[in-house]
Amino acid sequence: MVMNLLRERYRVDLVELQAACEANYARLMQLLPAMRESGEARRVALSQGEQQLGVLALDVLETCPYTSTLSVRQELGLAWLPLPQLEVRVYHDARMAEVVGAQSARRFHGRYPYPNAAMHQPDEKTQLNLFLGEWLSHCLAYGHELAPVR
Repeated sequence: MVMNLLRERYRVDLVELQAACEANYARLMQLLPAMRESGEARRVALSQGEQQLGVLALDVLETCPYTSTLSVRQELGLAWLPLPQLEVRVYHDARMAEVVGAQSARRFHGRYPYPNAAMHQPDEKTQLNLFLGEWLSHCLAYGHELAPVR
């Protein structure tokens, strides 16, 4: 029995990536419908009983006629869990939203050779967009407005 030691090169699934970006656009429009207005922001709290688990912070960084750039980050997370922070470009004319930055990394390629110096996964861009979708879906299903402290 002969083993093939060469792995097949990763191919970007454009249909999957575009579907994720379209779904993320719809989710973001539910959470931040006035994002085309400069300075728009929203905080969505996630709680379990009386314990607050975290806050999703959505901030509009830039608005242009056809695009918006958002900061999507977690505030007040659990001590043992790193707080995710994404930069998302929203294309209003195409009705798509894609992750263009995560933590300190920016401008992701569609695919990466593996291994690579930055240790990106071959499908890093797709994984980040799928993660954003799961995160936004969770906040839409279980989040609530952050109540002001009195």
